[in-house]
Amino acid sequence: MKVVTTWTGGRAFTAVGDSGYDINMDATEAYGGLGKGATPTEMLLGALAGCIGIDVTMILRPHLEKITKIEIITDGTRKEEAPKGFTAMEVTFVIDGDINNKKVWRAIRLGKEKYCSVSDSLKADVSFNLILNGEESPELV
Repeated sequence: MKVVTTWTGGRAFTAVGDSGYDINMDATEAYGGLGKGATPTEMLLGALAGCIGIDVTMILRPHLEKITKIEIITDGTRKEEAPKGFTAMEVTFVIDGDINNKKVWRAIRLGKEKYCSVSDSLKADVSFNLILNGEESPELV
């Protein structure tokens, strides 16, 4: 899977993945942006919610006709100092419908522990490379 993210001026970027959809991101005005897109950290919380939500709806597929609402509230706690990464993420499912909590909790657990690639990726090692003016550039120490 690949996503190409292109600078569109100021603090704004547009990412396009294999699906072909544009994802517009921008910094808030406090960080020099114009607020014309979601912030990358909002995207991370949204990606987590979307991933686990897809998994939960797949697991609960036989019961979906009994569910009238699924809302996922993802709340992230960030460090005070830079880099202001997340120290904790809380995902709250708000579900209405004729389904018992045991089935929903099973789906959430399976999503988190077995299926959600975003949740699993939060443990990933991240490496960086640089191609400067068309040439691969090694890190200088």
